[in-house]
Amino acid sequence: MWAVISLRLFVQIFNIHFMNKKYASSYANPMKKHILDYSIIFLSSIAYAAGIGLFLDPNNLAPGGITGICIILNRFLPIETGTLILLFNVPILLIGIWWFGFKFIFSTLYATVLVSFFTNFWSRYETPTNDKMLAAIIGASLVGGSIGVIFKHQATTGGIDIIIKMLRSKFKHLKTGTLFLVFDMSIVALSGLVFKDLETALYAGISVVTATAVLDVVLYGKDEAKLFFIVSREPERLGKALTHELDVGVTYLEGRGAYSRDKKQIILCVVRKHQAVKLEEAIKEIDKSAFTIVSSASEIFGEGFKNIAGDRL
Repeated sequence: MWAVISLRLFVQIFNIHFMNKKYASSYANPMKKHILDYSIIFLSSIAYAAGIGLFLDPNNLAPGGITGICIILNRFLPIETGTLILLFNVPILLIGIWWFGFKFIFSTLYATVLVSFFTNFWSRYETPTNDKMLAAIIGASLVGGSIGVIFKHQATTGGIDIIIKMLRSKFKHLKTGTLFLVFDMSIVALSGLVFKDLETALYAGISVVTATAVLDVVLYGKDEAKLFFIVSREPERLGKALTHELDVGVTYLEGRGAYSRDKKQIILCVVRKHQAVKLEEAIKEIDKSAFTIVSSASEIFGEGFKNIAGDRL
């Protein structure tokens, strides 16, 4: 029952989160936006704690970071995992106040206290599953997705999150999920040594990979786009077809053939993966001899895709 409640809560968080993203410009009143942000952080923290308290912790799965360390220490100390999470976060939060200021850390403190409290709350209930694979996937999905939503609302869940936020502020080319993966795999390796159970450590590794994948999807989106460079003898005709029939944005680049020295117009366009086949068909129909380069685009910012101001964290 509690597993169903936590999953429904997770779905509700994303409904509210994406509705907020879509209509963000309508919140002229900053107070309304703060209320909505803190409401989403509240719900996300409950879902995050459910992933730990109901799925990961009861199955000895240390998902990395401060949480993983606390799950390991809980087996040796008479202190609840949620309480350990709060205690470990105190010195990190103090560093965060110095780095980011109290305004940012206040929302993080809010999330951290909620995660600590609800981790202890969920831990009082029996785990919905003892299948380590199922626990790793569901628990990590709740954790990774919740962290992503919390990050998008200008907070973290404390611990490694703050350290990663600090690194991202210095090295913006690094992806959040990748940084989490490096830190978390180190904790997973430690859990294998401490518990002396390689199989459980491997399942913990699966939970880390799952959480990382979900986190990156929430933070950066799933672009799945294709980048086309097209050198055609009929660039105007092809460009109009792409613009009007496929509703694709087209840019003309000026080029010159190295051998012929002839000036050429190169068509540059980016399309969603599902549109790529239609675009290729249009090229075949208009100019079969067109020289076309197709590559994958990992991230696209701009009209029709992501907002560079709001989506990169």
